[in-house]
Amino acid sequence: MSKTQARWAMSRRLVLSAGLAAAAAPAFAERKALVPPPALGPLPANWLNAEVIPLWPGPPPNGDFKAQPVPAGFPPGFFRNVAKPFLHVFRPAKSNGKAVVTAPGGAYSFVVGTHEGAAVAEALVARGYTVFVLIYRLPAEGWSAFWDVPLQDAQRAMRVVRANAAQFGFDPAQVAALGFSAGGHLIASLATDHAQSLYPAVDAADALSARPAAVGLIYPVITLEPPYTNPQTRLSLLGPSPSEDLVARRSPQRHVSATTPPCFLAHALDDTAVPPENSLMMLDALRKAGVRAEAHLLEEGGHGFGLGSPDAPDGQWLALFDLWLQRAVAG
Repeated sequence: MSKTQARWAMSRRLVLSAGLAAAAAPAFAERKALVPPPALGPLPANWLNAEVIPLWPGPPPNGDFKAQPVPAGFPPGFFRNVAKPFLHVFRPAKSNGKAVVTAPGGAYSFVVGTHEGAAVAEALVARGYTVFVLIYRLPAEGWSAFWDVPLQDAQRAMRVVRANAAQFGFDPAQVAALGFSAGGHLIASLATDHAQSLYPAVDAADALSARPAAVGLIYPVITLEPPYTNPQTRLSLLGPSPSEDLVARRSPQRHVSATTPPCFLAHALDDTAVPPENSLMMLDALRKAGVRAEAHLLEEGGHGFGLGSPDAPDGQWLALFDLWLQRAVAG
């Protein structure tokens, strides 16, 4: 190669390097901060006016409730001291023949009735779903075998909803479940352990299946194993020193099987409270088991975004979930 050719080749490499560097530079315009629906504040009128269905006809299983102190100024829409779990019912003007049981989050330390409860229910009702928001019991409020208590309530909720399908005008075979954060862990546990016998039958509803037709998991806690679990969720559900067997028992990604229903996942990659690895490991387990699944990984959104920001991708997941669910649950 002549000196002239060598200099040309070097110049070309420098130009290409400069071009690649320019291409790698941030191309995004400065973006506005995301503004998700407010989490705090009083419960809205649609919640206060909703019909309430007690979950259990008598005392819930697993012992006696013991009320815990509530910090001063605790948000009024965040439920604690759940002695008697219940369902809030939201009816559409015109039913699409399908129902959704929703489980808000709260790290099993409280249950978020606002942006993960009433707001989500209102958005689903507008799309024709009959919605049942589950306010489930919390493990640290006096119950024995407390790690099973939320799942007892989720199983019972599915059965009670199916038992009331004719009254509310939907197909009992088309009942899905949707969960957020720790509520996502609860719904993932329901999806994988719906057939686990956790309480004696109390009425005819308990002869019905607790398996959801499909599930949605939104920024869910999946594993209770370090390093990707949410520490508060693990502590609240399992206590300070759980055995390895108990941790494995309540880590849903370990229990995915051919009987697990189809699953929709949405998670923000900048979630520091519940790392997106939770959704990724659930997706991996679903694919290995041959279970139908769809996952949406969002660049931004953080944790607890509820319905998300209307002008950003995290605000589109519910529309995507609706489209997916219409195909996943045939009717």
